[in-house]
Amino acid sequence: MPWYREHRDLTKPATWTVELYHALRDIPLLFGRLIRDADLVVIGSYVPDGIAIAEWTTTHARGITAFYDIDTPVTLSKLEQGLDYLSAAMIPRFDLYLSFAGGSVPGMIEESYGSPLARVLYCSADENIYTPQRAKPKWALGYLGTYSADRQPVLDELLLAPARSLPSGQFVVAGAQYPEHVTWPANVTRIEHLTPKQHATFYAEQRFTLNATRADMKALGYSPSVRLFEAAACGTPIISDRWPGIETIFEPSREILLASGWREVVEILRDMPDEQRRTIAHNARRRVLAEHTSDHRARQLEAYYVETSARRRRKTTRLPAVRPMQVAEL
Repeated sequence: MPWYREHRDLTKPATWTVELYHALRDIPLLFGRLIRDADLVVIGSYVPDGIAIAEWTTTHARGITAFYDIDTPVTLSKLEQGLDYLSAAMIPRFDLYLSFAGGSVPGMIEESYGSPLARVLYCSADENIYTPQRAKPKWALGYLGTYSADRQPVLDELLLAPARSLPSGQFVVAGAQYPEHVTWPANVTRIEHLTPKQHATFYAEQRFTLNATRADMKALGYSPSVRLFEAAACGTPIISDRWPGIETIFEPSREILLASGWREVVEILRDMPDEQRRTIAHNARRRVLAEHTSDHRARQLEAYYVETSARRRRKTTRLPAVRPMQVAEL
């Protein structure tokens, strides 16, 4: 994918290797031995030709194979309609299904789709990049995210409506692909694109930041976005829409503020003392550092690998003895 190739966050990692391919036929030619001999092979969602790659990989890899679904609610909602990167028939062929959605979702993937083992692996925040910055707040409330039609109603209700109600306040929305028909209040600043290196400063320039959830993620629940963890790690207090399971990520009123409508947002922006605002931000950052960093996810992945390997060994040892083949000569 040329656009993603040119906009990678990390092009020259120090302790691991990135290799690129240009066509499907390159994979067995360039990486056949690597895939066959690896302890763990992970295929991500939204990979072009993902089904063909998964079929080949699960056939040839001798180690553990995993599918990492970075958009599980969307995948499950569209699986029966047909996806380019995953089919229902492929799910049982992976040893491990890593889900961005928690709660009852991994169990459902095992029971309904035949996954041998499904486990939650939420997104995370890199604590070396997402840290509090010294910056004077410019905006009462801001939002960072690409346009999504099913998320726009949340943004309209929880940011644009408060902006219209508080004309003396300053608001900001950063992100690409917003259509021309969106009407922005005069006190809402638009930023088309921010690089990851600019995110921490951007969060520091907001008194509060908004977390807006897509419809599929809201319906399924237990699906925190990466922006939720990053903003908290930067020490910016978060106002979020409500969805099932959010209380398992951050404690409402103590680590995060929840709002169902614009009036609740206006009340927070207008009436909350700075000391309380900073305390909520501090509590959320402490929660991220304790549970939601990249290091935590790496340790989870290692634990899942060990669990999957043990399960495979048990399954192998329990196979029934095979009787000698009898050949009938005709």
